[in-house]
Amino acid sequence: MDVRQQPPRPIPFAPPFIDEATIQAVERVLRSGWITTGPETAAFERELAAYAQVDHVLCGGSWTGLAGVILDWFGVGPGDEVILPSYTYCATANVVLHRGAEPVMVDLPGEEHADGFNLTWEAILPHLTPRTKVVMPVDIGGWPVQVAGWTAALSAWSAEHGFDARGEVQERLGRPLLLSDAAHSLGARIGDAPAASLADIAVFSFHAVKNLTTAEGGAAAISLPPSFDGTAVHATLRTGLLHGQSKDAAAKFQSTKAGAWRYDVERPGFKCNMTDIQAAMGRVALARYPADLARRKALCDRYDAAFTGWNDALLPLRSAAERTGSDHLYPLRLPRLTEAQRDRLIDRLSADGIATNVHFQPLPLLTAHASRGERIEDHPHALAAYACEISLPVHLHLNLEDVDRVAAAVRQGHEDILREDAAS
Repeated sequence: MDVRQQPPRPIPFAPPFIDEATIQAVERVLRSGWITTGPETAAFERELAAYAQVDHVLCGGSWTGLAGVILDWFGVGPGDEVILPSYTYCATANVVLHRGAEPVMVDLPGEEHADGFNLTWEAILPHLTPRTKVVMPVDIGGWPVQVAGWTAALSAWSAEHGFDARGEVQERLGRPLLLSDAAHSLGARIGDAPAASLADIAVFSFHAVKNLTTAEGGAAAISLPPSFDGTAVHATLRTGLLHGQSKDAAAKFQSTKAGAWRYDVERPGFKCNMTDIQAAMGRVALARYPADLARRKALCDRYDAAFTGWNDALLPLRSAAERTGSDHLYPLRLPRLTEAQRDRLIDRLSADGIATNVHFQPLPLLTAHASRGERIEDHPHALAAYACEISLPVHLHLNLEDVDRVAAAVRQGHEDILREDAAS
């Protein structure tokens, strides 16, 4: 009889959580005869708006598609500037470049002013110019940027320094749009309010690895000033997701009125709508989302307990007097490790069946940005954060014992690497 100990089970990084209720919801929609954008998507939008405490939510096929349509609606184009962090995923800058505008990349604040991996108002302020059309902070790992008061501050800055408005929408706002990259932070809060409600528009991602997934997809929480008709903005953005077409498939094909097929296209749009199949997944996940957040919090609390008091680690920010994150990631920093040593640690963990990741490579490290003249030397804080960062698994398939195993492997691997290198 073979009594050899079996190897521990693999721990993947971020597998989606698909329960039986999700499968049944998708089956229900498949059997309904209507699978593209329709009543399920509309219901999901209403439920998300209630959860995010905003008047309107628009669902789309991806964060990228939604953000791009929003930039087009706001009239962002050549000659315009969009402020964003250099420490982010490439999508944040891609949507700007696709419009011919200039992404103005801001380094992370110095350690004495650090707010996790997030930008601060003080870091953004020197980069504002009258050509700034959008400020796009990023909630890295689900820790919300402290945007409370930023819309008022942008108005005050624009009143003093000027705002080069082009077009009716920009003139109506009279300042840069505060567009939050909230891809990681559904459920994060600032004070008593959902963080997303404090920006003009916040865009979530529902990609397969996110806290709430619709396989692919995203949503924009719209919280514009009263000078905007939120219903009209929602309708305009929705047409932008459907090639600019004035009627969607439901309006054309579910009506028995004569001429219902006829539509118009006032301006070219894109094809990045959400389907009812995706929305069905999202509605199930949203209904259980408070419980999911509590589970993620318990896992991250366990990581905190394992690493607290370890002088070689910088723990991620997750809660403070005024903010609560969504625990999308557990981005641990190990400042004694070089980038190469961090990579060796990732390889050792992988050999032990533990998958980890890195969030993110600063944009100037990527060929697409280096070839534009972006210099990583201009972003030393982003580079330093990236070089020692390792994202640990946080997902609903984990248990507390898994977390203990990951934490012990990280600490042991860190010790072994430093000892080996010191001896060589």
